[in-house]
Amino acid sequence: MASKEVMVGVDVSAQWLDVSRQRGTEVRAARFANRAAGHRQLAQWVTKGGGRTRVVLEATGTYSFDVAFALHAHKRVSVMVANPRAVKQFRDAWLQRARTDASSAEILCEFGQRMPFVAWQPPTPAALELRALARRLGTVVALRTEELHRWHAARATQSTPAAVLEDYREHLCELTARARRLRIQAQAVIAATPELASAGQHLRSLKGIGVTSTIYLLGELATVAPGLDVRQWVALAGLDPRPIRSGTSVHPPVHISKMGNVYLRRALYMPALVAQRWNPVVRAYAQKLAARGKPKLVVIVAVMRKLLHAIHGMLKTNSDFRPEKFYRMPDAA
Repeated sequence: MASKEVMVGVDVSAQWLDVSRQRGTEVRAARFANRAAGHRQLAQWVTKGGGRTRVVLEATGTYSFDVAFALHAHKRVSVMVANPRAVKQFRDAWLQRARTDASSAEILCEFGQRMPFVAWQPPTPAALELRALARRLGTVVALRTEELHRWHAARATQSTPAAVLEDYREHLCELTARARRLRIQAQAVIAATPELASAGQHLRSLKGIGVTSTIYLLGELATVAPGLDVRQWVALAGLDPRPIRSGTSVHPPVHISKMGNVYLRRALYMPALVAQRWNPVVRAYAQKLAARGKPKLVVIVAVMRKLLHAIHGMLKTNSDFRPEKFYRMPDAA
């Protein structure tokens, strides 16, 4: 008789992996260190008894990556990296009041049994390196912007000591150099990887996407599971509409879900602003929406979503930007 499939929930923290394993009606719990040795022990424990094992864990950034890779490398283990927000809503539906590491592992085990299991596909090392560089670059650029604002405020008053102003200038120069270094390193990763280099050329064919935006966009898109359609990309970015309708009186304005990758959503914002101004077809599309009375923010979000559609088509067909596919100009009808 074939062994029953095992479902495992793993709650990941910086130091520990709390695990709940269920085979049939048998439920067991354990704890392992979130280190290489603990990952090996975990793989042995969850596969004990033979058969296939499905493991569900939450996406917790760097803390979950190594254990996900270690489990994925095991031939009899399938790994699902679940969206933390989806898990939270699942937990709330169970009316779970107390939350401990052990109870979180149990919820993840139940989540894997009752929700569609989507097997995780590990990104390539180049994709992971690019994403880390892109996110760090975004952090440094944001720090520089904040420091620049503080410097301007300090210069507005004569009471600020000269030593403080000089410290601001030195810090700004340091942050500028760090951002330049990260940008160069990210470009080197893209240039050294044929798939990323080709994708980068296609992205830059769209007027409004420059070198830095290419780094941000590829840093997120290179780690997306292959085979997703454009609607799944839109949901991944959290740009999918979230209508709320109840009866005849509850009809609030439709907003985007914001349930996806915030880094991807941010990466689309600046290209949308630039393309609205300098790309003729994007500007015409935005003007059409504005003429219908759409608020500025709604127009920007619509352009972001439309750009993501265009990027999906470009990368899927390995082709450059085609304006006529984005929006047919009125005079071209």
